[in-house]
Amino acid sequence: MSFDTHETSAFRPHSSHWGVFTAAMRDGELVVRPHAGDSDPNAILQNFPTALRHRARIAQPMVRRGWLERGPGPDRARGRDDFVPMAWDAVLDLLGGELRRIRDSHGPGAVFGGSYGWASAGRFHHAQSQIHRFLNCAFGGYVASVNSYSSGAASVIVPHVLGEYEKLTKHNVTWDQVAQHSEVVLAFGGMALKNAMVAGGGISDHVERGAMRSARARGCEFILVGPLRSDLPEEAGAEWIANIPGTDTALMLALVHTLVSEGLHDRAFLERFTTGWPVFEHYLLGTTDGQPKNAAWAAPITGVAAEAIRALARRLHGRRVLVTVAHALQRAEHGEQPVWMGAVLAAALGQVGLPGGGYGYALGAIGYYGRRANAVPGPTLSQGRNRHGNYIPVARIADMLLNPGTTYRYNGQTRTYPDIRLVYWAGGNPFHHHQDLNRLRQAFAQVDTLVVHEQAWTATARHADIVLPATMTLEREDIGYSSHDPLMVAMHRIAPPYAEARDDYDIFAGLSRRLGTEEAFTEGRTAREWLHHLYARTQQGLRDLGLPAPAFEEFWEAGRLRLPQAADDGGPWRAFREDPDSNPLPTASGRIEVFCATIAGFNEASCPGHPAWLPPIEVPGPGASLHLVANQPATRLHSQLDFGAHSLASKRRGREVAAMHPQDAAERGINDGDIIRLYNLRGACLAAVRLTTDIRPGVVQLATGAWYDPADPHEDRPLCVHGNPNVVTRDAGTSALAQGCTGQLTVVEVERFTGNLPPIRAFDPPA
Repeated sequence: MSFDTHETSAFRPHSSHWGVFTAAMRDGELVVRPHAGDSDPNAILQNFPTALRHRARIAQPMVRRGWLERGPGPDRARGRDDFVPMAWDAVLDLLGGELRRIRDSHGPGAVFGGSYGWASAGRFHHAQSQIHRFLNCAFGGYVASVNSYSSGAASVIVPHVLGEYEKLTKHNVTWDQVAQHSEVVLAFGGMALKNAMVAGGGISDHVERGAMRSARARGCEFILVGPLRSDLPEEAGAEWIANIPGTDTALMLALVHTLVSEGLHDRAFLERFTTGWPVFEHYLLGTTDGQPKNAAWAAPITGVAAEAIRALARRLHGRRVLVTVAHALQRAEHGEQPVWMGAVLAAALGQVGLPGGGYGYALGAIGYYGRRANAVPGPTLSQGRNRHGNYIPVARIADMLLNPGTTYRYNGQTRTYPDIRLVYWAGGNPFHHHQDLNRLRQAFAQVDTLVVHEQAWTATARHADIVLPATMTLEREDIGYSSHDPLMVAMHRIAPPYAEARDDYDIFAGLSRRLGTEEAFTEGRTAREWLHHLYARTQQGLRDLGLPAPAFEEFWEAGRLRLPQAADDGGPWRAFREDPDSNPLPTASGRIEVFCATIAGFNEASCPGHPAWLPPIEVPGPGASLHLVANQPATRLHSQLDFGAHSLASKRRGREVAAMHPQDAAERGINDGDIIRLYNLRGACLAAVRLTTDIRPGVVQLATGAWYDPADPHEDRPLCVHGNPNVVTRDAGTSALAQGCTGQLTVVEVERFTGNLPPIRAFDPPA
C-alpha cells in the first residue's frame, strides 16, 4: 500500500481502547480527532501523535549480546546487557531454531506464553490472540495464565458465591438504570472516570459522567467510601467517607450488623434468595467468636466513627440502593472478602435484581461495564486449542520462574509450578503489571530465553534476549469491536510501519514457516483476507436477525457499522429475582451463597466459608508508616504510551506525581513540588509530590504505569528514578483461593529527596 501525502492527508476511521477516532497525517505530523458522537471523549488519544515516531520505538530486530555470545541459559545480565541488531531473516532463523530446541528437548510445557496487556482494539491484530494461536496451532501448546491482575480475586470467588463473573459485570445494572432508578449509590472504592474511559475493543461514547450527572439531578445520593476523594467525579456530588485503606470489609460487616440488630434487614429476601445466612449471622453477631461485628468494633479498624456507621446503615434501609465494589478493593491481601461482603450487604438490603439496585460489582471499572450487550457476535480470531493445558494464575509468574516443581494452592487444588525454559511475550508489559520488580528481575534471570514483541523499549523489552519490533495499531488495518458498544469500526491504516517494525501476524507466520506449521497458523490467508473472514461472523448475525448485512467492502468504505443491542433487562439477576426456582444462579445451591460449603471445604485459613474480617499482614509501623495506594493512572492506559505528550504533561520534572496530605508532608519537611523518595524493604522510587486535602491523612497515592527506570541497573535493588510504585509493592497472592494480585495497597515510608537528581532514561533506546 502506498503512503503518499495525498493518500494519508484525509481523516480515516480508527479505534483504540481509549475511544473511537479519526486520524490523518498532515505535513508529516499525526492529527487525531475524537469520534464526533462521543459525549465525553478521552484525552488519552492525544498520546498518539508524539508516540508514533518517538525515539522509544524499536527500529529493528535486536538480540542481547550475552545470549548471542554465550547461548541460551539463566543469566543475571538480562536488563543490564547491550543489544546487537540483526536482519529479520536471520533473527527468525535463530528464534525458530531455539523454539525447536525447547520443543524437542523439553516439550511445550517448558514454554510460558505471556501476553497480559491491552494490545489493540482491533480483533485480529490483538497480540494476545496472535501469540496464543501461534503457540497452540504452530507449536503444540504452552503453559498459559488464567484470570487477570485487575480482577484476579473476584473472578475466582464470584463463580462460587454469586454465579458467572462475566454476567455479573456485563449483564446486570446499567448506567441507564442508575440515571433513572437508583436512589443511593454506595460506592466502595468509588467509580473513577479514568478507569471507565477505557474498554477492550474500543468505545464510541463515554456515558458514565452524564449518567451520574443525571442521577444526581434526579436526587440520587452518591456515597464514596475510600481514601481518595477523586474516585468519584464532581458531577456525582458525592459524600466522602474516608476510611483506612483495606478496611472496607469491616465497614460492610458493621453496616449489616446495624441492619440486623435494628431489624432493618430484608429477612424475606435472605430466606428465599440466599443460602447459609444463619451461619454467617452467628459470626456477625459474635456468637461463634465472642466479638460482635458492630459499629463500635469497626470504628478503630476503619477510622470511621461508630455513630457515622450506624447512621449510614439506617439511611440505606427502604431505599433503592446500589452497592458497588471497585476492582481496587480486591487487588489487596484477602481481596476476596470485600467482593463477597458487598454482595451480602446488597442481599441484606433486599435490592438485588431491581432496576438500579442490588449489587453492581466493578461498575465503572471498565468502559463496557454497565452497558447493553450487542445482539450479534463480533469478529473474533480463534486461538485454537491448547493441547498442553497447564496454567498458572497470572499474578504468580515470578513464583513460577523462581520455584519450579514446588506446589501451591489455587481454587481448592494443589498444583505444581512447571519448569519454564522459554518465555514468549507479545502484548503487555509485566514490568508494569507485576509487583516487587526487583524480584521479577531475579525471576526472568532464571529462564533460558526471553522473547518479546514490542513497539517500544519498555523494561520488559530491555530484559529480553530477542526483541522483535512490532507495529503500532495506527500502522495496520483491523476491525474494532467491543461486545458492549454498538459501533464496529473499520480501522484504516493511518501511517506506514515504523522503521523495520512488522505485524505480529507476519512475525508468527514467518516463524510457523520455519517450524513447518505455516498452514495451521495462517490457514492460507493474508491479514486482509482474515478481516474478510472474521467480518462474515457479524454479517451472518445480522442476517439471522433479518437486518441489513452490508458486504465487507461496503463496511470498509463506510468506516463504521452500527450494531443492534440487546434489551436492558437486568440480565440473570432480574430473572433470578422474578423466579429463583426457574432461573437459579449457577452456584452450587442456585442461590446467593452467604455461606459457601464448597469454599469451606477447601479449608483455607486465608479464605473461610463466609465473608470475614481478616487483618492484613502489612500495616503501617516504624520504617513504613504510610499506606501506599498504587492505583491506575489517568493519562494513559496502564503503562501504554507513557512517552506520549498527554502522559508526559501530567508529570512534574519528568517524574510521576504522588499525592500526599499536607499534614503528613509537614511532619516530614516536604513541600509541594518536592521530589520525594518512597521506600520499604523491597525497594525505592522517586516521585514529585502534590499536596492535597483530597486524600486521607496517613495515605500516599502514586499511580502505576511510569516506565521502570533503574538509576543503576547493575544493582540488585536499584532506585527507580521515574516513579514506578511496583518496586515497593508486595508480590503475594490475595489468598490460597484465588492467588490474585495484591498490588493496590502496601506500606512505605516517604522522605524528601536531597541528593543529586538522577536523569530519566526510561525512553532512551538501550546501547
